[in-house]
Amino acid sequence: MMVKHEFAAVRARELLEQLSLEEKLYQLSAQMLFGVESDYEQKRNPKEGNYRNPGHFMHVGREKPASPSEVAERINRDVRLTMDAHPHAIPPIEHGEALHGAQWGMATCFPQPISMASTFDDELVAEIAAVIGKECAVVGVRQALTPVVNIARDCRWGRTIETFGEDVLLSSNMGVAICRGLQNNGVIATPKHFADNYSCGGRDSNYSDTSERTMREVYLKPFEKCLGEGGAMSVMAAYNSWEGVPCSCNERLLTGILRDEWGFEGFVVSDYWGVEGVYEAHKLVDDFWKAEACCLKAGLDVNLPHSCYEKLVKALEEGMITEADVDRAVLRVLTAKFAIGLMDNPFADGKAADALVRCDAHKQLALKAARRSIVLLKNNNVLPLDRTQIKTLAVFGASANELPVGKNYSGPFQRLWEAEDAKTPLQYLREYLGDSVKVIFAEDEKIEEIASQCDAAIYFTTVVEGEGMDRSDIRLPAYTKKVQADESAIIVGKFEIEVKTNQEESIRRMTAANANAVVVLLNGAPVDMTAWVDGCGAVLEAWYPGEQGAQAMTEILFGDVNPSAKLPITFPRSVGQLPLFYSAKPSGRGHGYVENDGSPLYPFGYGLSYTTFAVTNAACRLGEDNLKITLDLTNTGERDGAEVIQIYLSGHNCDVVMPLRELKAYKRVETHGGETVTVTLEVPAEAFCYYDRRMTYGMHDGDYTVLVATSCEDVHKTFEIKVRDGKLL
Repeated sequence: MMVKHEFAAVRARELLEQLSLEEKLYQLSAQMLFGVESDYEQKRNPKEGNYRNPGHFMHVGREKPASPSEVAERINRDVRLTMDAHPHAIPPIEHGEALHGAQWGMATCFPQPISMASTFDDELVAEIAAVIGKECAVVGVRQALTPVVNIARDCRWGRTIETFGEDVLLSSNMGVAICRGLQNNGVIATPKHFADNYSCGGRDSNYSDTSERTMREVYLKPFEKCLGEGGAMSVMAAYNSWEGVPCSCNERLLTGILRDEWGFEGFVVSDYWGVEGVYEAHKLVDDFWKAEACCLKAGLDVNLPHSCYEKLVKALEEGMITEADVDRAVLRVLTAKFAIGLMDNPFADGKAADALVRCDAHKQLALKAARRSIVLLKNNNVLPLDRTQIKTLAVFGASANELPVGKNYSGPFQRLWEAEDAKTPLQYLREYLGDSVKVIFAEDEKIEEIASQCDAAIYFTTVVEGEGMDRSDIRLPAYTKKVQADESAIIVGKFEIEVKTNQEESIRRMTAANANAVVVLLNGAPVDMTAWVDGCGAVLEAWYPGEQGAQAMTEILFGDVNPSAKLPITFPRSVGQLPLFYSAKPSGRGHGYVENDGSPLYPFGYGLSYTTFAVTNAACRLGEDNLKITLDLTNTGERDGAEVIQIYLSGHNCDVVMPLRELKAYKRVETHGGETVTVTLEVPAEAFCYYDRRMTYGMHDGDYTVLVATSCEDVHKTFEIKVRDGKLL
């Protein structure tokens, strides 16, 4: 049970006054052990105040992964070790990843975050977050190093898969939903990576030369929302530097903006080995203990994942930090421990864990999320496939034989996510079609032979990406290559991805051999499709739809489910257009190239359906503190379906240059075939606020075009609105 911050803070201050200096320093320290072996508890330092939960590491080498109750038991032993060793019996915060499911073991595996964003469904993401929070807390994991709310504006970044895409509003709303779901279940949310965690070219953690204007207009906003509206009690500092200072010791970020401006009262953790990076990578200082001192002074409270106790002692002895600096940080950590109820109820319930984790309701939610996350990009009347007319179906691509969860933060250390009842796409297709359809799976060299003899053909793609795997080429891998995640991605679990075929050539051969050819993209970021998309009958962007994804993909392919997702990120025509995002500011002359006009292959907010929609009777009404848009949405087809209404603003005559257009409201609306529903959306007054030339944020004067749309380029109605003296006119 959550405790109000003011009450938690009072109890934390009372406890702080009783602690010795040694006890205080251990509250800011952490430990992580990769193996859960017989000598585990001998290696374990029970005085540490923060601990990478052992559940993440206890599945290695076992025939079957550990059960939720086994994980809970091991974490309980960890907590008991610390409490018994501590004079005041303070339990540690057991933390872990929870990007798209609780990653301590084989918990419910939801679609990857980029997939969640495609739903444009805040309420659904809130439901997902609540389940993740429950499945963390029930085994004793009380801090989740998630969500990732970095804005992905260059899809070469390998970690694009972890984000909610390129838009500030969508990323903020999804991040808030994740934070609330975790926090409401007694799990500390930790939005990351603060801030601007990749640089030009999509290079992970490289030096940021982002201006303060862009930082505040774009990259900081989701964090501010997650900490304010989302109630997150922690935030993770990024590896990179900004304005010449590593984020881990950037006082302007961690104290000036985070605490002085935003009033954040929680604690800041480093990204793993981020403090070491202050001297090893950035070379700002010449020793680890000096880096520790710089970070603590700047506002970073807990160094993850390994002990910093000796370094803090050295920093105190050398006078680089004071006990007052230590007290400030310890108070934040203790307050969070009291606030989440850890101090009063530190142990997990193993029996409850077995009953809760991956229960039927949670698996059904994973299926619902998968169904709503898959985007139909192209359809030349090929989809949905008619199972009554198909006797033979050809399936190609190595990913057809893999669980569609993605290899990024899926499953525990050195073991991919697995479950006996989870299906690969090929398995579910065969189960779904039964004996009435012959499903033939073949290697790519047999594409012409097999595809030409079948009634339809499907290709499931494979992409190399993830943490530690940025890409300079965004085409489908087209050569034999093994890629292994490097040491920076060790906590994800080192793994290899091998591509044995030229996928672009394979797809062209398949589409030439069979008119009813479908490509299903399994990926976490946009790919260049220009070499093959024109000859393809249909393309589904499935992303990585999670443990129930095989069923969801099959249901959409055969029309049992109508696709309704929209792109949360722009799809470029080629890598040469990058970075490419819809809310760019206007060029002084133009933005095209000799090869193309600068337009994307598929724009932000785009997605097709098996039915059609009409937007009529759109009206705009001014309220005291918002703009209300009403419209009639008609499903003009026979199939039930859902459309996402999107409201954009385009500003002009403002004090500074504004984005060409920017999303300010959206709503997913379900309809029956032939039905008309009236839809109301509110655009808050804050949507008209911006930073003026003096970098003062407010509702400054300006003229705006309000665009009612179903993608950033598919506009149905516009209205003109003015702002004068802080009022909408």
